[in-house]
Amino acid sequence: MSVRLRVAVAAPLAPELCARLVEREPRIDLVVDQELLPPMRHPADFSGDPAFRRTPAQQAAFEAMIDSADALYGIPDVDPRALQRAVRGNERLRWVHTMAAGGGGQVRAAELTEAELQRVTFTTSAGVHGQPLAEFAVFGLLAGAKHLPRLIAQQRERDWSGRWMMPQIADQTVLVLGLGGIGAAVARQVSALGATVIGTSRSGATVPGVAQTVHPDALAEVLPRVDAIVSTLPGTDQTRHLVNDEVLGALRPGATLVNVGRGTVVDEDALLRALDAGQVGFAALDVFEVEPLPASSPLWSHPRVLVSPHTAALTAGEDARIAELFARNAGRLLDGRPLENVVNRVEFY
Repeated sequence: MSVRLRVAVAAPLAPELCARLVEREPRIDLVVDQELLPPMRHPADFSGDPAFRRTPAQQAAFEAMIDSADALYGIPDVDPRALQRAVRGNERLRWVHTMAAGGGGQVRAAELTEAELQRVTFTTSAGVHGQPLAEFAVFGLLAGAKHLPRLIAQQRERDWSGRWMMPQIADQTVLVLGLGGIGAAVARQVSALGATVIGTSRSGATVPGVAQTVHPDALAEVLPRVDAIVSTLPGTDQTRHLVNDEVLGALRPGATLVNVGRGTVVDEDALLRALDAGQVGFAALDVFEVEPLPASSPLWSHPRVLVSPHTAALTAGEDARIAELFARNAGRLLDGRPLENVVNRVEFY
Protein backbone atom coordinates (compact mmCIF):
# COMPACT_ATOMS: atom_id res chain seq x y z
CA MET A 1 0.00 0.00 0.00
CA SER A 2 1.30 3.49 -0.87
CA VAL A 3 2.49 5.58 2.04
CA ARG A 4 0.42 8.47 0.69
CA LEU A 5 -3.07 8.76 -0.75
CA ARG A 6 -3.94 11.13 -3.58
CA VAL A 7 -7.54 12.24 -3.01
CA ALA A 8 -9.55 14.25 -5.54
CA VAL A 9 -12.41 16.27 -4.10
CA ALA A 10 -15.29 15.48 -6.44
CA ALA A 11 -18.09 16.92 -4.29
CA PRO A 12 -18.50 20.40 -2.79
CA LEU A 13 -16.34 20.74 0.31
CA ALA A 14 -15.62 23.99 2.14
CA PRO A 15 -11.96 25.09 2.24
CA GLU A 16 -11.84 24.78 6.02
CA LEU A 17 -12.99 21.15 5.78
CA CYS A 18 -10.41 20.47 3.07
CA ALA A 19 -7.83 21.68 5.57
CA ARG A 20 -9.33 19.52 8.28
CA LEU A 21 -9.03 16.39 6.12
CA VAL A 22 -5.28 16.91 5.75
CA GLU A 23 -4.93 17.85 9.40
CA ARG A 24 -6.71 14.67 10.52
CA GLU A 25 -4.79 12.46 8.07
CA PRO A 26 -1.49 14.10 7.01
CA ARG A 27 -0.76 11.31 4.54
CA ILE A 28 -3.49 12.63 2.23
CA ASP A 29 -2.40 14.58 -0.86
CA LEU A 30 -5.59 16.55 -1.49
CA VAL A 31 -6.39 17.73 -5.00
CA VAL A 32 -9.18 20.31 -5.09
CA ASP A 33 -10.23 23.24 -7.26
CA GLN A 34 -13.14 25.13 -5.79
CA GLU A 35 -13.94 26.75 -9.14
CA LEU A 36 -14.72 23.31 -10.57
CA LEU A 37 -17.24 22.47 -7.83
CA PRO A 38 -20.84 23.75 -7.76
CA PRO A 39 -21.64 26.23 -4.96
CA MET A 40 -23.57 24.70 -2.05
CA ARG A 41 -26.96 26.25 -1.26
CA HIS A 42 -27.09 24.78 2.23
CA PRO A 43 -25.14 22.28 4.35
CA ALA A 44 -24.72 18.86 2.76
CA ASP A 45 -25.86 20.18 -0.64
CA PHE A 46 -23.53 17.89 -2.55
CA SER A 47 -25.34 18.36 -5.86
CA GLY A 48 -24.84 22.09 -5.50
CA ASP A 49 -26.49 24.92 -7.38
CA PRO A 50 -28.34 23.38 -10.36
CA ALA A 51 -27.49 26.46 -12.42
CA PHE A 52 -23.76 25.68 -12.15
CA ARG A 53 -22.09 24.76 -15.45
CA ARG A 54 -18.47 24.07 -16.28
CA THR A 55 -16.94 25.30 -19.49
CA PRO A 56 -15.55 22.56 -21.74
CA ALA A 57 -12.07 23.45 -20.50
CA GLN A 58 -13.21 23.28 -16.88
CA GLN A 59 -14.90 19.92 -17.45
CA ALA A 60 -11.71 18.55 -18.98
CA ALA A 61 -9.73 19.82 -15.99
CA PHE A 62 -12.25 18.31 -13.56
CA GLU A 63 -12.07 14.91 -15.22
CA ALA A 64 -8.27 15.05 -15.41
CA MET A 65 -8.15 15.75 -11.66
CA ILE A 66 -10.42 12.77 -10.98
CA ASP A 67 -8.39 10.55 -13.29
CA SER A 68 -5.21 11.33 -11.35
CA ALA A 69 -6.50 10.19 -7.96
CA ASP A 70 -6.27 7.07 -5.83
CA ALA A 71 -9.52 8.00 -4.08
CA LEU A 72 -12.50 10.27 -4.60
CA TYR A 73 -14.23 12.36 -1.98
CA GLY A 74 -17.76 12.07 -3.38
CA ILE A 75 -19.32 10.89 -6.62
CA PRO A 76 -18.65 13.46 -9.33
CA ASP A 77 -21.76 15.63 -9.72
CA VAL A 78 -23.71 12.95 -7.80
CA ASP A 79 -24.14 11.35 -11.22
CA PRO A 80 -23.88 7.56 -11.70
CA ARG A 81 -22.77 8.11 -15.29
CA ALA A 82 -19.91 10.31 -14.10
CA LEU A 83 -19.00 7.65 -11.55
CA GLN A 84 -18.89 5.00 -14.27
CA ARG A 85 -16.64 7.25 -16.36
CA ALA A 86 -14.36 7.88 -13.38
CA VAL A 87 -13.94 4.17 -12.62
CA ARG A 88 -13.30 3.25 -16.23
CA GLY A 89 -11.05 6.23 -16.92
CA ASN A 90 -8.71 5.72 -13.98
CA GLU A 91 -7.07 2.35 -13.40
CA ARG A 92 -5.34 3.61 -10.25
CA LEU A 93 -8.64 4.46 -8.55
CA ARG A 94 -9.12 2.27 -5.49
CA TRP A 95 -11.70 3.98 -3.30
CA VAL A 96 -14.77 6.19 -3.71
CA HIS A 97 -16.60 7.65 -0.73
CA THR A 98 -20.25 8.54 -1.30
CA MET A 99 -21.84 11.39 0.65
CA ALA A 100 -25.18 9.68 1.26
CA ALA A 101 -25.83 7.05 3.91
CA GLY A 102 -27.60 5.16 1.13
CA GLY A 103 -24.87 5.74 -1.44
CA GLY A 104 -25.01 2.12 -2.51
CA GLY A 105 -27.97 2.97 -4.71
CA GLN A 106 -25.81 5.39 -6.69
CA VAL A 107 -23.13 2.73 -7.07
CA ARG A 108 -25.73 0.28 -8.35
CA ALA A 109 -26.98 2.84 -10.86
CA ALA A 110 -23.45 3.21 -12.28
CA GLU A 111 -23.80 -0.33 -13.72
CA LEU A 112 -20.21 -1.28 -13.07
CA THR A 113 -18.85 -4.70 -13.93
CA GLU A 114 -18.03 -7.25 -11.24
CA ALA A 115 -14.32 -6.72 -11.94
CA GLU A 116 -14.73 -2.96 -11.45
CA LEU A 117 -16.65 -3.48 -8.22
CA GLN A 118 -13.86 -5.70 -6.96
CA ARG A 119 -11.14 -3.23 -7.96
CA VAL A 120 -12.72 -0.14 -6.39
CA THR A 121 -14.01 -0.06 -2.81
CA PHE A 122 -17.09 2.09 -2.25
CA THR A 123 -18.04 3.46 1.15
CA THR A 124 -21.01 5.46 2.40
CA SER A 125 -21.62 8.09 5.05
CA ALA A 126 -23.80 5.75 7.10
CA GLY A 127 -23.77 6.63 10.77
CA VAL A 128 -23.18 10.36 10.52
CA HIS A 129 -26.95 10.87 10.40
CA GLY A 130 -27.72 8.58 13.33
CA GLN A 131 -28.39 11.17 16.01
CA PRO A 132 -30.51 13.59 13.90
CA LEU A 133 -32.61 10.73 12.56
CA ALA A 134 -32.97 9.20 16.02
CA GLU A 135 -34.32 12.53 17.24
CA PHE A 136 -36.83 12.61 14.38
CA ALA A 137 -37.85 9.06 15.24
CA VAL A 138 -38.44 10.03 18.87
CA PHE A 139 -40.41 13.06 17.66
CA GLY A 140 -42.58 10.83 15.49
CA LEU A 141 -43.15 8.29 18.25
CA LEU A 142 -44.12 11.01 20.72
CA ALA A 143 -46.40 12.67 18.17
CA GLY A 144 -48.19 9.38 17.66
CA ALA A 145 -48.44 8.54 21.34
CA LYS A 146 -49.67 12.00 22.33
CA HIS A 147 -52.24 12.22 19.52
CA LEU A 148 -50.66 15.25 17.85
CA PRO A 149 -53.12 15.32 14.89
CA ARG A 150 -56.09 15.42 17.27
CA LEU A 151 -54.51 18.16 19.37
CA ILE A 152 -53.81 20.29 16.29
CA ALA A 153 -57.34 19.77 14.94
CA GLN A 154 -58.97 20.66 18.25
CA GLN A 155 -56.81 23.74 18.66
CA ARG A 156 -57.69 24.86 15.16
CA GLU A 157 -61.40 24.44 15.96
CA ARG A 158 -61.03 25.92 19.47
CA ASP A 159 -62.55 22.67 20.72
CA TRP A 160 -62.03 22.13 24.46
CA SER A 161 -63.06 18.50 24.52
CA GLY A 162 -63.30 16.18 27.44
CA ARG A 163 -60.04 14.74 28.69
CA TRP A 164 -58.66 11.52 27.23
CA MET A 165 -55.84 9.18 28.09
CA MET A 166 -52.51 9.68 26.33
CA PRO A 167 -50.28 6.63 26.01
CA GLN A 168 -46.75 6.76 27.38
CA ILE A 169 -43.73 5.76 25.35
CA ALA A 170 -42.47 4.09 28.52
CA ASP A 171 -45.36 1.61 28.30
CA GLN A 172 -44.83 0.80 24.65
CA THR A 173 -42.93 -1.82 22.69
CA VAL A 174 -41.09 -0.30 19.74
CA LEU A 175 -39.79 -2.37 16.85
CA VAL A 176 -36.65 -0.93 15.23
CA LEU A 177 -36.13 -2.38 11.76
CA GLY A 178 -32.38 -2.50 11.23
CA LEU A 179 -29.70 -2.10 13.87
CA GLY A 180 -27.04 -0.31 11.86
CA GLY A 181 -25.74 3.11 12.79
CA ILE A 182 -29.14 4.80 12.61
CA GLY A 183 -31.01 1.92 14.21
CA ALA A 184 -28.51 1.76 17.07
CA ALA A 185 -28.98 5.47 17.76
CA VAL A 186 -32.77 5.06 17.65
CA ALA A 187 -32.62 2.13 20.06
CA ARG A 188 -30.54 4.11 22.55
CA GLN A 189 -32.85 7.12 22.45
CA VAL A 190 -36.11 5.16 22.61
CA SER A 191 -34.95 2.83 25.37
CA ALA A 192 -33.88 5.90 27.38
CA LEU A 193 -37.55 6.93 27.37
CA GLY A 194 -38.42 3.61 28.98
CA ALA A 195 -39.78 1.77 25.95
CA THR A 196 -39.12 -1.91 25.35
CA VAL A 197 -37.13 -2.11 22.13
CA ILE A 198 -37.12 -5.06 19.74
CA GLY A 199 -34.62 -4.89 16.89
CA THR A 200 -34.15 -6.79 13.67
CA SER A 201 -30.79 -8.05 12.47
CA ARG A 202 -29.88 -10.58 9.80
CA SER A 203 -26.59 -11.30 11.55
CA GLY A 204 -28.07 -11.61 15.02
CA ALA A 205 -26.02 -8.67 16.26
CA THR A 206 -27.54 -6.52 18.96
CA VAL A 207 -26.85 -3.03 20.35
CA PRO A 208 -27.35 -1.31 23.71
CA GLY A 209 -30.97 -0.58 24.51
CA VAL A 210 -32.41 -3.55 22.60
CA ALA A 211 -34.27 -6.05 24.76
CA GLN A 212 -34.73 -8.63 22.00
CA THR A 213 -33.22 -9.17 18.56
CA VAL A 214 -35.02 -11.13 15.86
CA HIS A 215 -34.23 -12.10 12.29
CA PRO A 216 -36.42 -10.24 9.74
CA ASP A 217 -37.91 -13.59 8.72
CA ALA A 218 -39.22 -14.00 12.28
CA LEU A 219 -41.14 -10.71 12.45
CA ALA A 220 -44.48 -12.49 12.75
CA GLU A 221 -43.45 -13.75 16.19
CA VAL A 222 -43.18 -10.26 17.71
CA LEU A 223 -45.58 -8.05 15.72
CA PRO A 224 -48.65 -8.64 17.94
CA ARG A 225 -46.70 -7.08 20.84
CA VAL A 226 -45.59 -4.00 18.92
CA ASP A 227 -47.05 -0.51 19.47
CA ALA A 228 -44.76 1.30 17.02
CA ILE A 229 -42.31 0.62 14.21
CA VAL A 230 -39.26 2.69 13.30
CA SER A 231 -37.72 1.68 9.97
CA THR A 232 -34.06 2.54 9.44
CA LEU A 233 -33.52 -0.02 6.68
CA PRO A 234 -31.73 0.62 3.38
CA GLY A 235 -33.51 0.18 0.09
CA THR A 236 -32.66 -3.25 -1.31
CA ASP A 237 -34.48 -6.02 -3.13
CA GLN A 238 -34.86 -7.84 0.20
CA THR A 239 -36.31 -4.85 2.05
CA ARG A 240 -38.70 -3.63 -0.65
CA HIS A 241 -42.24 -3.43 0.80
CA LEU A 242 -41.16 -5.29 3.91
CA VAL A 243 -43.70 -3.16 5.77
CA ASN A 244 -46.83 -4.35 3.98
CA ASP A 245 -50.47 -5.27 4.68
CA GLU A 246 -49.45 -8.37 6.61
CA VAL A 247 -46.99 -6.56 8.88
CA LEU A 248 -49.22 -3.55 9.53
CA GLY A 249 -52.25 -5.74 10.13
CA ALA A 250 -50.43 -7.72 12.83
CA LEU A 251 -49.58 -4.67 14.95
CA ARG A 252 -51.54 -3.50 17.94
CA PRO A 253 -54.40 -1.27 16.73
CA GLY A 254 -53.50 2.41 16.52
CA ALA A 255 -49.78 1.73 16.09
CA THR A 256 -47.32 4.43 15.05
CA LEU A 257 -45.04 4.09 12.02
CA VAL A 258 -41.87 6.15 11.54
CA ASN A 259 -39.68 5.78 8.45
CA VAL A 260 -36.20 7.32 8.43
CA GLY A 261 -34.55 4.63 6.27
CA ARG A 262 -35.63 4.32 2.64
CA GLY A 263 -39.09 4.91 1.25
CA THR A 264 -39.23 1.63 -0.66
CA VAL A 265 -39.32 -0.34 2.60
CA VAL A 266 -42.92 0.77 3.21
CA ASP A 267 -45.73 -0.21 0.87
CA GLU A 268 -47.48 3.16 0.79
CA ASP A 269 -50.76 1.75 -0.52
CA ALA A 270 -50.81 -0.72 2.37
CA LEU A 271 -50.01 2.10 4.79
CA LEU A 272 -52.91 4.18 3.52
CA ARG A 273 -55.27 1.22 3.95
CA ALA A 274 -54.01 0.69 7.50
CA LEU A 275 -54.39 4.39 8.32
CA ASP A 276 -57.95 4.52 6.98
CA ALA A 277 -58.82 1.40 8.97
CA GLY A 278 -57.31 2.81 12.16
CA GLN A 279 -54.81 -0.02 12.38
CA VAL A 280 -52.07 2.63 12.11
CA GLY A 281 -52.90 5.66 14.19
CA PHE A 282 -50.10 7.92 13.00
CA ALA A 283 -47.23 7.88 10.51
CA ALA A 284 -44.19 10.17 10.49
CA LEU A 285 -42.40 9.79 7.17
CA ASP A 286 -39.13 11.39 6.11
CA VAL A 287 -38.67 9.18 3.04
CA PHE A 288 -40.97 7.96 0.29
CA GLU A 289 -41.16 5.47 -2.55
CA VAL A 290 -40.97 8.30 -5.10
CA GLU A 291 -39.16 11.52 -4.26
CA PRO A 292 -40.13 14.29 -4.45
CA LEU A 293 -43.46 12.99 -3.17
CA PRO A 294 -45.93 13.57 -6.02
CA ALA A 295 -48.52 16.28 -5.37
CA SER A 296 -51.20 13.69 -6.14
CA SER A 297 -50.16 11.42 -3.26
CA PRO A 298 -52.90 11.01 -0.61
CA LEU A 299 -50.16 11.07 2.03
CA TRP A 300 -49.94 14.85 1.71
CA SER A 301 -53.46 15.42 2.93
CA HIS A 302 -54.01 12.48 5.25
CA PRO A 303 -54.93 13.86 8.69
CA ARG A 304 -52.74 11.35 10.54
CA VAL A 305 -49.60 11.56 8.43
CA LEU A 306 -46.63 13.86 8.94
CA VAL A 307 -44.67 14.45 5.73
CA SER A 308 -41.03 15.52 6.02
CA PRO A 309 -39.29 16.17 2.66
CA HIS A 310 -36.31 13.91 3.35
CA THR A 311 -34.77 16.60 5.52
CA ALA A 312 -34.65 15.02 8.98
CA ALA A 313 -30.95 14.16 8.70
CA LEU A 314 -29.79 17.59 7.58
CA THR A 315 -27.92 19.53 10.25
CA ALA A 316 -25.27 22.23 10.26
CA GLY A 317 -22.62 19.72 11.28
CA GLU A 318 -23.24 17.06 8.62
CA ASP A 319 -20.44 18.16 6.28
CA ALA A 320 -17.91 18.11 9.12
CA ARG A 321 -18.99 14.66 10.32
CA ILE A 322 -18.61 13.24 6.81
CA ALA A 323 -15.16 14.80 6.48
CA GLU A 324 -14.12 13.26 9.81
CA LEU A 325 -15.40 9.86 8.68
CA PHE A 326 -13.47 10.15 5.42
CA ALA A 327 -10.26 11.06 7.24
CA ARG A 328 -10.63 8.04 9.55
CA ASN A 329 -11.21 5.74 6.60
CA ALA A 330 -8.25 7.21 4.72
CA GLY A 331 -6.07 6.30 7.68
CA ARG A 332 -7.50 2.79 7.73
CA LEU A 333 -6.83 2.38 4.01
CA LEU A 334 -3.24 3.58 4.34
CA ASP A 335 -2.68 1.28 7.31
CA GLY A 336 -4.11 -1.72 5.45
CA ARG A 337 -7.11 -2.05 7.76
CA PRO A 338 -10.75 -2.69 6.71
CA LEU A 339 -12.77 0.42 5.86
CA GLU A 340 -15.97 1.43 7.62
CA ASN A 341 -19.30 1.43 5.74
CA VAL A 342 -18.22 -0.60 2.72
CA VAL A 343 -21.00 -0.98 0.14
CA ASN A 344 -22.26 -4.52 -0.28
CA ARG A 345 -21.50 -5.51 -3.89
CA VAL A 346 -24.61 -7.71 -4.14
CA GLU A 347 -27.38 -5.75 -2.42
CA PHE A 348 -25.73 -2.30 -2.66
CA TYR A 349 -26.34 -1.00 0.84
